[in-house]
Amino acid sequence: MGSLLQFLKLVGQLKRVPRTGWVYRNVANPESVSDHMYRMAIMAMVTEDKALNKDRCIRLALVHDMAECIVGDIAPADNVSKEEKHRREEEAMKHLTQVLSEELRKEIYELWEEYEHQSTAEAKFVKELDQCEMILQALEYEELEKKPGRLQDFYDTTAGKFSHPEIVQLVSSINTERNTKIDAANKDRPS
Repeated sequence: MGSLLQFLKLVGQLKRVPRTGWVYRNVANPESVSDHMYRMAIMAMVTEDKALNKDRCIRLALVHDMAECIVGDIAPADNVSKEEKHRREEEAMKHLTQVLSEELRKEIYELWEEYEHQSTAEAKFVKELDQCEMILQALEYEELEKKPGRLQDFYDTTAGKFSHPEIVQLVSSINTERNTKIDAANKDRPS
């Protein structure tokens, strides 16, 4: 049982790892990696796409950033190559899962690899959820700060990356709500 406790304590650190992109943009009280993963799991749970294995999508969402409990949240602005980021996270996943039974170690590591390699429809869907959850969070931060449009760069980095119909529809709703708020803020500004 000591090994399971060690694993759970390591994974628990995700609750204290702030999402780097928000830190770099000086967002007050930025979400943690586990906050992000939790909402992604909920988003996976509410998909209505019968062609996807919903349980697998939820598991992928819960595992996709798990290595960050060891390596931290490496953001594009950190100038770490994709290969180096993958190498660090792969090493972290091996370390993290080594304390688990062989069956659990294999399951969690293979889920992480599936996401990393984008080798299934479920992994591709969860990757889109990852990006969609980020812009939804950006919308919420703009609303909390009462600064519509402030986090535009997050929207720019995801433009054209959505293809799953449910996610395209959700992104459209996010953009519509956001654009309405930006337009209202621009009308309130003195000319």
